[in-house]
Amino acid sequence: AGMAVQVTVRPSPRCLFDDPVQICVAGLLPQQAVTLRASLVDESGELFQAHARYRAGSSGELDLSRSPALGGSYSGVEPMGLLWSLQSKAPYKRLAKRNVLTPFCVDFEVYEGHGDMSRLLGKCTNERWFIGEGVKRISVREGRLKATLFLPPGPGPFPGLIDLYGSGGGLVEYRASLLASRGFVTLAVAYMAFEDLPAMPEILELDYFEEAVNFLRKQQQVKDTGIGVLGLSKGADLALSMATFLPGIKAAVSISGSGFNSFIPLRGNGFTVPPHPYDLGRMKISDESGLVDFSDVLDDHRDPATWDCRIPMERSLAKFLFLSGLDDTNWKSDVYCQDAVQRLQQHGREVEFCSYSGAGHLLEPPYLPLCQASIHKVLGVFVRWGGQWREHAKAQEDAWHRIQAFFWQHL
Repeated sequence: AGMAVQVTVRPSPRCLFDDPVQICVAGLLPQQAVTLRASLVDESGELFQAHARYRAGSSGELDLSRSPALGGSYSGVEPMGLLWSLQSKAPYKRLAKRNVLTPFCVDFEVYEGHGDMSRLLGKCTNERWFIGEGVKRISVREGRLKATLFLPPGPGPFPGLIDLYGSGGGLVEYRASLLASRGFVTLAVAYMAFEDLPAMPEILELDYFEEAVNFLRKQQQVKDTGIGVLGLSKGADLALSMATFLPGIKAAVSISGSGFNSFIPLRGNGFTVPPHPYDLGRMKISDESGLVDFSDVLDDHRDPATWDCRIPMERSLAKFLFLSGLDDTNWKSDVYCQDAVQRLQQHGREVEFCSYSGAGHLLEPPYLPLCQASIHKVLGVFVRWGGQWREHAKAQEDAWHRIQAFFWQHL
């Protein structure tokens, strides 16, 4: 049988989740047909898997950054395909990291042939971490604030970021911990459906978010030149509101969001921004899958009757970056993004934006696999998010680089 088959992950079997790796196989026969499989068990015990068929080169070697997959979960040269195409057996599961202090362990296995995967030839494990060496995780319960602070190693000073997720609520840490691993002090903030925060608040208070800004600004390792804020979905319009109504915010990133306040009134000092009018009677439920499509529940954003819900971003001194997927089936994020960008440009403001064809609503850190539909934790229904596998994966890589470059530039 010659030398044993070796599977290696370079440069190291331990890395951060957003690090690309080179997966190589050695010790095969020339032109040997093999199937590679990746497996990952999430924290709830759900198994995610992907597989692809390959043929070894003339020296019996395989390098996924050069060799094309001949079918399976994906095809063509896709160095990270085995990660971004991971899928659960049970439908509508979203891969997300709850405890960022432990890694996801991905097993890479090589099987003989393109058939039944009965003969294992070799395997290795890739530990993929959400928190870098020396990054500190500090739970914050100060005043009303419910948040988690991540501090990069060293005295800094580092740019400070506030990280907000969407209307599913909870305290989501994995994006913040990865950004801290890349040199930002980050504060992941919960604002609904967490501990004693209601699942559907009747109103959100701007000064709750101001507490978060003040807390972050007084950290010694944070640069005093201003704070950045990024949000996904409902978190995106909150990020824009913070950049508009709160002092000290220099840069804001909206991912799959809108330039108006959505679903919950936002109360500031002496004013309230009402939610954009919507009618849940307009949601569409698929007969065969039972999945809910929310994209038509909102009244027309071009109707002046809805304009008191707009966030007056043109008053802000912050810089803005808007990211959206053209295959978002949850929210018309590209239409709403274009509307926000036009409004800023009409006021002579510079704004960056990028819309990705084939990308869905949940634009996450890279190599987290596409989730086309999953349960909405607050609404308790299965919601369509959209996206095409390969395009969505490429969009996540690009967006991640853009977000970091944008914050480095403006903070």
